[in-house]
Amino acid sequence: MKTYIVGVGTTKFEKPETRDWQYWDMAREAGSGALADAGVPYEQVQQVAVGYCFQVSTAGQRAAYELGLTGVPVYNVNNNCATGSTALMLARQFVQGGMSDCVLALGFEKMSRGALGSGAGQGDFATSPVARHYGIMAARHGFEAAPPTAQIFGNAAREHMERHGTTEAQLAAVAAKNHRHSANNPDAQFQDVYSVEEILAARPIHHPLTKLQCSPTSDGAAAAVVVSERFVVQHGLHDRAVEIVAQAMTTDTDESFASGSCIDAVGRPMSRAAARAVYETSGLGIEDVDVVELHDCFSVNELLTYEALGMCEDGGSGKLVESGATTYGGRWVVNPSGGLISKGHPLGATGLAQAAELVRQLRDEAGPRQVPDARVGLAHNIGLGGAAVVTLLRR
Repeated sequence: MKTYIVGVGTTKFEKPETRDWQYWDMAREAGSGALADAGVPYEQVQQVAVGYCFQVSTAGQRAAYELGLTGVPVYNVNNNCATGSTALMLARQFVQGGMSDCVLALGFEKMSRGALGSGAGQGDFATSPVARHYGIMAARHGFEAAPPTAQIFGNAAREHMERHGTTEAQLAAVAAKNHRHSANNPDAQFQDVYSVEEILAARPIHHPLTKLQCSPTSDGAAAAVVVSERFVVQHGLHDRAVEIVAQAMTTDTDESFASGSCIDAVGRPMSRAAARAVYETSGLGIEDVDVVELHDCFSVNELLTYEALGMCEDGGSGKLVESGATTYGGRWVVNPSGGLISKGHPLGATGLAQAAELVRQLRDEAGPRQVPDARVGLAHNIGLGGAAVVTLLRR
C-alpha cells in the first residue's frame, strides 16, 4: 500500500535555554504546523508516534495532548539520534499495513547545554548501551577526556585520513558547505558562513575535528502527517502529497565490530545496508536522487555516508565534497537545510526535520535554498547503539 506525507511542521532549532518553553510547547508548534500544512484536523489522526530521548516515559502523551484529547494510541519512541526517523517509520508501517489511514509522527527534544555523554539519556559509561562501540575505539585509540562521541567520530576521521589520504581541508569543506547552506534557512540554529580556513582554525574538539565541524545540542521539534493513498484521494490532497517510496532500518551486525575500526563502529555498514535495501525495494538508485538530507553529526560522518549511499567509492568522499558535487550546481545537493552541523540536532526531532526539508524541496517550497527541479529525495538518519534509517521520497 502506498504511503504519503501530506503535511510537515518544524520549530526553529535553538541553543538550549534560549527560549522559555517546555517540550510540549515545541511539540504543539510543530504538530499543529504539520496538521495545518496538510489541512487535516487532529480529530482525523488515528495514531501518534512520538520520538524523544531526554524526557521520561509517556512524555509523548503529554506532548500529543497539546493537539487534542481524542484518546488515540500514542507510542513513545527512543532510538538515540535516529529517534525521529524511527517515529516516521513506525507511522508509515501503521499506514502501509492497513491499520490506519492517517498517523502523526512527532519528534522533539529539550536538551541541556554542553556535549553529550556516553549515550543519549544514559548515565555512566559502564552501563551505556554504546559501551561496546567505545570499547572498539579504546582498544585502538585509547580513551581521552574529550566528549566520547567526538572521540569516536574523530578517530574514524583519523582512520579515513590514514587509509585514503583524506585531508583536514576536505573534512572542513563539509562543514563550510553546510554552514553556507544554513544561511538560507531561517529555522537553523546557526546562519553564519565560514571559510574552510576559519573552520580549521576553530577550537579543537578532538583531532582533526574542530567545533565548527560538530553538531550542537539543540532544542526543537518536527512533525509529519503520514496517510494512505485512499486518504489522499478522499480528501483531495494530491497537491500536498509526497510519496514515501521506500524506507529501511538496519542495526549493527558483526561487521560493525569485527574490524576493530571506528569507521565501522560509527555505522557505515549499517548505513550501507539500509541504503541497499531502499534501492532494491524502490527500483531507484542514488543516480535518481536529486537532494539528500544526511546525518552529519560530525563532518566525517557526511564523508562516510557518501560512501555508504554509493555516491562514490570507499575513500573517494573527500575528493567528492572538494569537487563541489554535493552542493548547488553539483550532482546532488546534500543538506540544503544546513544539516545537523548548522541547522542543529535535537535528537528526537532530527530525522523528522530531515523529512520536512525534503518534502518542502520536492513541493518546490524551500524558498532561497530550493534545489532546482527536485523530484526524488533521500534522508539518512543514524544513531549509535545502533540504528540507521534511510527513507526515499518522491513527488
